[in-house]
Amino acid sequence: MKWNWQQPDWPAFSYDSTAMEPLERQFLLQSGEFIGACRHIGSDDKDRLKIELISDEAVKTSEIEGEILDRDSVQSSVLHQFGLGPDKPRIPPAERGIAEMMVDLYRTFASPLSDRTMFRWHKMLLGGNRDIRVIGGYRKHADPMQVVSGPLHRRKVHFEAPPSDRVPREMKAFGVWFNATAPQGKQSLAALTRAGVAHLYFVCVHPFEDGNGRIGRVISEKVLAQALGQPSLVALAHTIERKRKTYYAALERNNKTNEITDWLTYFGQTILEAQANSARRLEFYLAKARFYERLRGALNERQDKVIARMFREGIDGFKGGLSAENYITITRTSPATATRDLQDLVSKSALIRTGELRHTRYSLRLE
Repeated sequence: MKWNWQQPDWPAFSYDSTAMEPLERQFLLQSGEFIGACRHIGSDDKDRLKIELISDEAVKTSEIEGEILDRDSVQSSVLHQFGLGPDKPRIPPAERGIAEMMVDLYRTFASPLSDRTMFRWHKMLLGGNRDIRVIGGYRKHADPMQVVSGPLHRRKVHFEAPPSDRVPREMKAFGVWFNATAPQGKQSLAALTRAGVAHLYFVCVHPFEDGNGRIGRVISEKVLAQALGQPSLVALAHTIERKRKTYYAALERNNKTNEITDWLTYFGQTILEAQANSARRLEFYLAKARFYERLRGALNERQDKVIARMFREGIDGFKGGLSAENYITITRTSPATATRDLQDLVSKSALIRTGELRHTRYSLRLE
């Protein structure tokens, strides 16, 4: 089997540009709507929204790779990076590193892409890892770089990247292509097309021992930010993580040929869905601010703890809704107290009650 980098036309990717035109137009339209909506919130709320979106992307891009991080630690680190909170020395290296990389992307999106940029991200991402031989540099091992699954006696190879001795040459070509296709570059490409090619191109070279998926997604977000002239705050990793199997299947379908219309339309549609998710989360955040403004001083400590926990679940909320058992577990209170607290929250229009008896569930009442 020949992989795409073994084909004679590598890396001259081909695609049907007309298939991307409606997606590109929709991206610009939705970007304008999101930017316009952000103008209606104050600077403090913008900062909070920025922190929440960046923190969530950091957590979700790690979850795609099967790494579960502590969201509070990630958010604390993001706050510190922006000078909005104190440094907390007990934050684990993984949480601190992904936060540093996401904030660095936010600050430097307009800069050209270079080896130095990617090495910096790799050091941030994997600085606390003791199993990686090369951190802050391209892989050098002689063993094949493969993406595999299944038990040892029946391994399935989903992809094999170029050998390590080819990586510096491949990455030099990637950097030249990336900067030439920027909005002011000599071979400028439309946003979704460039983001899709950049992601597939990068992960097929697979230049690092680990962290390729996370850095590849950051590179795509850099493309979108450069197209808009400001950080995109698009929920790309959040959206991919919800359909992770589809994402990996799309990558696998497109790693054996350099005709990538199928990949670009999938990735473009994913970005549009990510934009819609960001818009929904903006509405959710504004509703959250109004909720707390309406109920300021009206909640007791137990109620406040449960409401905060419900908001942390995000737009989708508790799976199946909050139950009295959930309330008791979170607050460590008695069933009688939980019942009184929940009834009080319903009477104050903080929660909506549905169902009866043991099927009773509660959800947030948001404007």
